Amino acid sequence: MLLEYKKIIDEEIVNYFNGLPNNGLHEAMAYSMTLGGKRLRPALVLLTAKIFGGQVEELMPMALAMEMIHTYSLIHDDLPSMDNDDFRRGKPTNHKVFGEANAILAGDALLNEAFSILLRTYAVKGILGAKASLLISECAGREGMIGGQIMDLRHEKVEATYEQLKVCHHKKTGALIAASLAAPAQYLGATTEEVQKLYAFGLHLGLAFQIQDDILDVTSTREVLGKTIGKDQEAGKTTYVGLFGIDKSKEMAEEITNECIKVLEELPRDTEELKELTRSLLRRTY
Repeated sequence: MLLEYKKIIDEEIVNYFNGLPNNGLHEAMAYSMTLGGKRLRPALVLLTAKIFGGQVEELMPMALAMEMIHTYSLIHDDLPSMDNDDFRRGKPTNHKVFGEANAILAGDALLNEAFSILLRTYAVKGILGAKASLLISECAGREGMIGGQIMDLRHEKVEATYEQLKVCHHKKTGALIAASLAAPAQYLGATTEEVQKLYAFGLHLGLAFQIQDDILDVTSTREVLGKTIGKDQEAGKTTYVGLFGIDKSKEMAEEITNECIKVLEELPRDTEELKELTRSLLRRTY
């Protein structure tokens, strides 16, 4: 199912950047956007749209914007001053190809492009579009993903407790995943309770996703994972595997995934595809 969404999202990304003038900035932006990846966040936007009666064409700009925000965060995360990685999705990272300054600007441009899309497509259409755009902004900002990134860097120097790690990853990973579910639901007229439940589901899903990332960082290979492995341990960063070991971390990921399913069962909607996607993320290898 995720592969089906990935295909149409990949096509949309290529078409979008083919429509921009050919210059160095757009080339750097397109490079990271077209490297591949799971396309989880935009797929969640489209899947949520289906649950609430929306059309793919109507929500594709939001899906594209979410992937732009995610990709900008990856470009910056790979920089020498952050995680300092040479590979992303099996290819040289943006700053290795275009230089550090151009990589920073490409990330900045993707973030701004995302909000240009959200504003001109949804915010101008009324209060629901404006609220959905604001929700995405907050989840990407100082109280969301960026706030989580700051905490993540701090955990390279000061060992974190489990509760601190959970807060960090609710922000760093969970917030953008939660926005990918709650924002399209809000735009399509979901009730406040439905939006809140999807947001809570997204935070849980982000936590399970991050635990699985920590497991893969010590059990996978660079060829499979597409990036340097063992970086967290080398940097002295607190991880779930570091705190609990691999077996316990696997148990935790499964328990949290089951909690995700329970949240979805509380929604009076057809969420079977979303449940299937949730379960499949436990089996991912990259």
